[in-house]
Amino acid sequence: MKKVLFLTGDFTEDYETMVPFQMLEMVGYTVHTVCPNKKKGDTIKTAIHDFEGDQTYTEKPGHNFALNYSFDDVKVGDYDGLVIAGGRAPEYLRLNEKVIEMVQHFFSTDKPVAAICHGIQILTAADVVKGRKLTAYPTVGPEVILAGGEFQSIPVDGAFVDGNLVTSPAWPAHPSFIREFLKIMGSKIEI
Repeated sequence: MKKVLFLTGDFTEDYETMVPFQMLEMVGYTVHTVCPNKKKGDTIKTAIHDFEGDQTYTEKPGHNFALNYSFDDVKVGDYDGLVIAGGRAPEYLRLNEKVIEMVQHFFSTDKPVAAICHGIQILTAADVVKGRKLTAYPTVGPEVILAGGEFQSIPVDGAFVDGNLVTSPAWPAHPSFIREFLKIMGSKIEI
């Protein structure tokens, strides 16, 4: 059975945590959701980001999400893929050296990585986007460029694939985001 490491944290985007986690479990993956300084059974607070016609998204309290694995127990070599949720959590998670080392492991071993929205901030901090084409929430675009990546402006419901990396701008992209991640994970869903 394939295993996916799912990085999340307090004030991650609610949908970008709940929905991909549930979708990956639905198709049979073992998904370990982890957050630095937290252990299995602890909860994180999520936030609901919505697009309501303002210059940026609005934020409302989301659900409490229970972590199902302890961050300190992660052995990155045991995982087949990595998913990074967006929201405000990446702003802080990218300051954690172990998070950065985990992300770098997935890139150095060419394992599948999926990052959505502000989750790309962790990729830029890990120095793994140089020369790569990727997308993110538009306000993260300048960070991608400064980190040496080629920012791709795509519709909010799209996904962009560059080798082992799948990125999307925001939660409306879940169907294409997870579909493309499953493809690079080698999964096949037939109807």
